[in-house]
Amino acid sequence: MAKQFVLGNSIADVDRVFPDKKIRLVQLGDVKVCLVRFKDAFYAFEALCPHQMANLSEGMITPFGEVVCPLHHYRFDLNSGRVSNGNCRELRLFSAKLTESGLMIYL
Repeated sequence: MAKQFVLGNSIADVDRVFPDKKIRLVQLGDVKVCLVRFKDAFYAFEALCPHQMANLSEGMITPFGEVVCPLHHYRFDLNSGRVSNGNCRELRLFSAKLTESGLMIYL
């Protein structure tokens, strides 16, 4: 069963905390997750690169909607988790949805 977490109390709260393409590392229960806003959507994904466990919050977001690992520059699609440059398993994604009550994340 998925666990649900809410960040912020409103859309305005979330907008202040998440500028476009700035990756944030958050602790949700006992799980660390990276969160990012890219254009008009929010994405949540595992905090460590599946290749060699580099911290993805230190990476960057490309104009094509990919998170780039800071260690070996592997790129992962924010919509599918698929690795587009590199050779490892896909990035684990979590559901993130902006609501009037804040940013809902489902683990």
